[in-house]
This record gives sequence, C-alpha cells and structure tokens, in this order.
Amino acid sequence: MRRAFLRAAAALAAIVAMPALAQDAPPAPAAPPLPRVLIETSAGSMTVEADTVRAPVTAGNFLAYVDKKLLDGVVFYRVVKVQPEFGFVQFGPLDDVKKMLPPVKHEPTSQTGLSHTDGVLSVARFEPGSARGEFTIMVGDNSRGMDAGFVPDDKLGYAAFGRVVEGRDVLLRILDTPPDPAKTTQGAFKGQMPAAPVKIIRARRLAN
Repeated sequence: MRRAFLRAAAALAAIVAMPALAQDAPPAPAAPPLPRVLIETSAGSMTVEADTVRAPVTAGNFLAYVDKKLLDGVVFYRVVKVQPEFGFVQFGPLDDVKKMLPPVKHEPTSQTGLSHTDGVLSVARFEPGSARGEFTIMVGDNSRGMDAGFVPDDKLGYAAFGRVVEGRDVLLRILDTPPDPAKTTQGAFKGQMPAAPVKIIRARRLAN
C-alpha cells in the first residue's frame, strides 16, 4: 500500500513539474533576416528587401543580377504614371543580351501569398517561365492589375518577390520622370519611356 502511494505521489510530482520544464525550454531560433540590396541611382538611393522565403526562385533571380553586377548602368526605361502616386516603374537590361540570365520558373502570387501593393518588386514576363531581368516596382496598390487571377490573359499574374524598405521618395521621383511622347522600344511602351531616364549607378547587397 505504501509503495503504491509513493509511486502515485512520484507520478503526480512529475506531472506538476512538466509545465515548468516546458517553460524553461529555449525559444525557437529567430528566422534569419531577408537579403537587402542598396540600389544607388542618379535620383537617389533605395533599399529593397528580397523575399527569398516566399518567392525563392524569383528573389534568387534578382539577387543573381545584383551579385553579377548586371544591374549596374541599366536605366528605368519605362514609367507608367496613372496618378501622382499610382503606377509602376520598370528597369533592367532591356535589349542588352549580354546582361541577361536564363529565364526562371513562374511563381504566381497565388502560390507565394505576396501581392502587388505599394513598393513591391515584381518581374516582367511574357508567357509563364519567360521572366528574366526586367523588374518593376509598384507605386500604390496594383494588386488588381498584377496579381494572379487578373492579367495577363493566362490569369497567372506576375511574380512579386520583394519590397522597397527605404527610399520611397526616390521611387516617386522616378515615377515623375517626364516621358518622351514619341520614344519606343521595338514599337512598344510609346508614351511611357522617359526622355532622360534615371540610371542605376550600382546595386549591391547589404550586410545583414
């Protein structure tokens, strides 16, 4: 009888101690910070963050252009200004094939959970899987025009992968670049190409 009582008491003591042990467990390690890139332009500097967790392929593609210095010297060749703080800007190698990396798999916003809201970076494409090095930055909420479920015709939208974390004033300066009404590239973007485009001087990763 005494042994049974002692066993029961020991079991009860163990149960009582369990919450305390659980409370003493070390906290889960914090997730590493997302990569950040400083983009120095002729209009000022912006810092952007690449979401390598939710959009690993598309963010990795952007970082490859940064690490290979392929964005140095390119310009914001397209400015779509619908309202004073609504539209998007686009930059990349454009027709310079020497600065283009292979196309990457499409990561729709329906898969990543990202959305084309203010300051979000995305990548231009034709058909899914054709995106390379032409990047866009949203000004204002463009989700209804860029997210999966809307445009283009395949309804898969564009692949968002990052966001501007510093330098929105510079982004607005780029959006305000006056267009050349006659300028095009292979007949496209008429009225959307700046007469004197803002240039990217350099794009470099920042130390975390």
